[in-house]
Amino acid sequence: MTYISAKPARQHAESLPANDNDRATLADLSFLDVINDEDTVADIARRAERLGHATLIAMAIGLAALPLLCLMLV
Repeated sequence: MTYISAKPARQHAESLPANDNDRATLADLSFLDVINDEDTVADIARRAERLGHATLIAMAIGLAALPLLCLMLV
């Protein structure tokens, strides 16, 4: 299986395309540097999955309970 990291390898200014007007600002512009490590990414994915499951369960309960509530009020 191929390992894919959430944080790609940093690019050095020398390996970037031929626009060499300002080498210092071209070195790293990735928002992935804000994420600390793979565990943080896994934790965010776990929380998102749990929230999705909770939302799905709440929607199922709501879709089952709403017709019953309407029948009781009639």
